[in-house]
Amino acid sequence: MKIIHPFLYLLLILVLAFAAFLIYATIDDYIPVTVELLHEENEMPVLSDSSDLKVLILNIGYAGLDASMDFFYDGGDQMRPTEEEAIHNMMGVVKTLTPYLDNDFLLLQEVDRNSKRSYHHNQVEIIGVHFPSFQSYFGMNYNVSFVPIPLKSPMGKVESGLLTLSKLSPSAVSRHSFPGNYAWPIKLFMLDRCFLVNRYSVNNGNDLIIVNTHNSAYDDGSLREQQMSFLKEFLLDEYKKGNYLIVGGDWNQTPFGFTPQLSSHQFDTLDLTYIEEDYPHADWKWAFDSTLPTNRRLEVPYDRSTSLTTLIDYFLLSPNISVEEVKTLDVDFEFSDHQPVQLKARLIPND
Repeated sequence: MKIIHPFLYLLLILVLAFAAFLIYATIDDYIPVTVELLHEENEMPVLSDSSDLKVLILNIGYAGLDASMDFFYDGGDQMRPTEEEAIHNMMGVVKTLTPYLDNDFLLLQEVDRNSKRSYHHNQVEIIGVHFPSFQSYFGMNYNVSFVPIPLKSPMGKVESGLLTLSKLSPSAVSRHSFPGNYAWPIKLFMLDRCFLVNRYSVNNGNDLIIVNTHNSAYDDGSLREQQMSFLKEFLLDEYKKGNYLIVGGDWNQTPFGFTPQLSSHQFDTLDLTYIEEDYPHADWKWAFDSTLPTNRRLEVPYDRSTSLTTLIDYFLLSPNISVEEVKTLDVDFEFSDHQPVQLKARLIPND
């Protein structure tokens, strides 16, 4: 019995330590408001109702998921590269975006502000310094003091979110929380998903609304269903007011009816999820490039001929905006597990 007692004490200490950790994580849990106003301006430029617009989207993968990486969530082993590689990737992201300085908007996802996985480099600040002609707006969607997985090399502190870069001055910018989350205690260490809304005045009295979104991954589909329903209500309500809407980002699902034409890549059919038909209404327009993938599975490092790839980054446009061109930029997943997609669109004047 004397031998057993030390093991019982050790077990009790471990249980109490784990309980204390959960209590701390619960108290420290980031609980964002439903709608958070980030910026408001009374005097701003007014757009023409026949404006041409250029929008580029890219999930930068916190500059940690370059072509040489696998990732533990996808069945790999790694969580982050070396600090030297992370810096190289961040500069690679900047290099990738630099040719598109003539765009009106850059919509970025998984941009870290203070995270262990990116060596606490402020990527929001780095991008802002390199693109001074843009105004930048950040919406937090991941704020956890310590993520305990993977056990061998915990992710630790994460502070990350959506970053919208805008050449134009918005009248308002707001962060909208998506509904739903995982059950306690898992939710304490997961993202608090959101979409970021930039609003611009148009000369016909309506607004152009640019939405930066990053929907849930790795769930059974129930969270994505709640999010899509919530977003649908928002979009239709704004369109009824006569507003123009462009939604872009990482949807973590594939457009309805998408048929890949990936001659040089393997299409990933594992856990394939399609958006419902006629979302949010039959006359809305999906804009994507079916000839190139936008995301790769991170089970193993990237190989163009064998890696599983899919299309989950694209745009949704309201009926009063025409799609002029959409193109995925083939950068061979060099600095991120996603590829950029550029949209050229035009506002349609009211009759």
